[in-house]
Amino acid sequence: MLFSLAIIFIFGLSAAALFEKIGLPRIIGMLGVGIVLSPYLLDLIDPSVLGISSELRQTALIVILIKAGLSLDISDLKKVGRPAVMMSFIPACFEIIGYVIFAPVFLEVDIIEAALMGAVLSAVSPAVVVPRMVRLIEEKYGTKKSVPQMILAGASCDDIFVIALFSTFLTMAQGRSINALDFLNIPVSVILGVVLGLFVGFVTAYIFEKMYKTHNKIRNSVKVIIILAVSFLLISAEGFLKPYIALSGLLAVVAMACVIKMRMGKKVSSSLSEKFGKIWIAAEILLFVLVGSAVDIRYTLEAGVSALIMIFTALAFRALGVFICMLKTELNAKERIFCIIAYLPKATVQAAIGSVPLYAELPCGKTILSVAVLAILVTAPLGAFGIDKSYKRFLSHENS
Repeated sequence: MLFSLAIIFIFGLSAAALFEKIGLPRIIGMLGVGIVLSPYLLDLIDPSVLGISSELRQTALIVILIKAGLSLDISDLKKVGRPAVMMSFIPACFEIIGYVIFAPVFLEVDIIEAALMGAVLSAVSPAVVVPRMVRLIEEKYGTKKSVPQMILAGASCDDIFVIALFSTFLTMAQGRSINALDFLNIPVSVILGVVLGLFVGFVTAYIFEKMYKTHNKIRNSVKVIIILAVSFLLISAEGFLKPYIALSGLLAVVAMACVIKMRMGKKVSSSLSEKFGKIWIAAEILLFVLVGSAVDIRYTLEAGVSALIMIFTALAFRALGVFICMLKTELNAKERIFCIIAYLPKATVQAAIGSVPLYAELPCGKTILSVAVLAILVTAPLGAFGIDKSYKRFLSHENS
């Protein structure tokens, strides 16, 4: 295990630095290292690491979501309430419609299988989008109109909506009956996640304040550990409560961090955000190298040109969905184009659920996995590159 972790960090960091040096997104290098080290090529990652890959990826995602929450200002979110809510489901719905219309033509699947494929492919990648939006907030690009805050909020909810639809379409594809409660679980999980996060955030901040007032000051480094531990509990609560009620642990983490920022003041929250930023340096490498290691490159070779055409056709539908979300907002044409670019990348969700239909022995399983793998390899670098290269030209700087 230690040897595997060593090569993940050394090669991941080296590839990231190399790609950054030549003007390309760091994640391309990290994804590439994961693909090369994966069991499907050199097979250099120990099975003990691969066995906990999903937990390690989730831990890395938690780190950046905490940092996102500590960077968000609730007053900014109020400004973009309607478009942010619309961004959490309309682009995904449009992309799924694109698959339902064209996947039977390009990929020879039926309507239900096309809907299932759309559910796998329509989730935006928070691992790619969130850290970039956090950077934009810190650098104050687009913050006057709350553009990165809107994208961050929408992308955080998008996955919950898509995964709920995926479970429903998977049930339909397996010939089982579906329950109307499956659709009701989507808003329930969002609302309960936010409410739980707000409550836990207030309690955590109150404890920190109480300790400070009683001269038992908790160092910020210790606060980081406590916040991480509480975040793990929130994610675990989602699993514990799953048989009884829907709850979004990831949204709870973001909401908790938002409240801690609001209650603890700018100086403390900035310090905490900086510390989580340092943890993210290692977490980012783990996340993207392990995402790359989950990609079976053999399926990409089998996908063919028709899969590539399907992916870009569906992205055009997604772009239309984002454009509709931007109607009646103050955003100019450049800012709207940036929102479309920011909603392109796919990685984490596709790596997590892309193989599920295949393991469920559905006839479309191999096709869905092939398209999912190709979508990761095409859209994650494309979206990351697009965001990195366009934000200074398309978004206004708050101090300018």
